[in-house]
Amino acid sequence: MSKVDELKLDQTRLAQAWRETLPTVLNETDRCEVFEDEGDDRSLRVTIYGAGHQMYSYDFKVTYVDSREVEISLIDVDEAKKTIDERKELVQQQVADYRRHLHECAQALHRLTKA
Repeated sequence: MSKVDELKLDQTRLAQAWRETLPTVLNETDRCEVFEDEGDDRSLRVTIYGAGHQMYSYDFKVTYVDSREVEISLIDVDEAKKTIDERKELVQQQVADYRRHLHECAQALHRLTKA
């Protein structure tokens, strides 16, 4: 018998909670956008605009595996609105940093998502 721990929050409310919470865990100079993933009701799409001259933006898909665990996938990285090779060391460091922030946001919202 498997224990099912499903997310008990609608996607629109979840996206709104992320819009309010994510800026509080990001670096002060970074900006972000959060949208519902229209193809997957357990996922959100997050774009983080890094501060600095490079004009990098990072697109992530955040999927709730259950009420406590999120899976974070990097979709792509753009520099000045052009897709770039995300294997550059600086970009990899930023991606790792943003993944931590995304996990931190999910943790901060655990009170809303727990079953």
